[in-house]
Amino acid sequence: MAVNVVLITGGSSGIGAATARILAQSGMKVYAASRRGKLETPSTDIIPISMDVNDWEATQLAVAQILRAEGHLDAVVVNAGSGIYGPVEGTLEKEARSQFETNYFGALKTIQACLPVFRQQGHGRIITVCSVMSVLQLPFQGFYSSVKAALLSLSESLSLELKGSGIQCSAILPGDVATGFTGARKFTAASEDPASPYREQMARNLKKIEADERNGMSPDVIAKAIRKQLLRKHMAVRVIPRLDYKLVGFLVRILPAKWVLHVLSLLYN
Repeated sequence: MAVNVVLITGGSSGIGAATARILAQSGMKVYAASRRGKLETPSTDIIPISMDVNDWEATQLAVAQILRAEGHLDAVVVNAGSGIYGPVEGTLEKEARSQFETNYFGALKTIQACLPVFRQQGHGRIITVCSVMSVLQLPFQGFYSSVKAALLSLSESLSLELKGSGIQCSAILPGDVATGFTGARKFTAASEDPASPYREQMARNLKKIEADERNGMSPDVIAKAIRKQLLRKHMAVRVIPRLDYKLVGFLVRILPAKWVLHVLSLLYN
């Protein structure tokens, strides 16, 4: 079944905006959802739509709006999210919960709003933008890793539940990508405490990860990986774009966990 109409959450910037542009260039009709309902770079080929993934009613209304205009929805790219930085020790419960609100429960609301449509049609595609950090944990980003690991598990469990329904799931695991994500990162109160026992360690760590992100791959690499899956007859369940990150993912699976953590400690502490 050809993919013609696609909804992308977090579609106004970064990976979402790149994906919207590349899918539109491929002839797909793209609805780019964001809270403001506007594109950072206006385009006549992409339709902005207002949708707060944390609001169940707003999410349902956005899907209904697309159905009224198009009569069907072929795929959803679940991409909206943000990151927080800080040590596990001292992070407030409300800070940890905020990380899960958009990244996990917002994704869940989006998927649940689209599933009845896909089931009625007998076809549909769900692509969830996770992270290589769902399988590779870094210090002071434990909550981001946790939420992305949860999202990966959700996607792969859902793929089993939907077997035989005509609905497919794929999780995309980007590595470092040069987007506005770095500048938008939120910091926990504990990470900004001058008396923190992790102060010097965090300073070294943050310098390293921000450099990696700013020198990361273009969001177009991830967008093209998403397009490739949407054009395939059968989507891959898990995709790690770019060869170097594929190798990292492979090594994480085969090496003892203590070896992996030792190497990460040398690199990021």
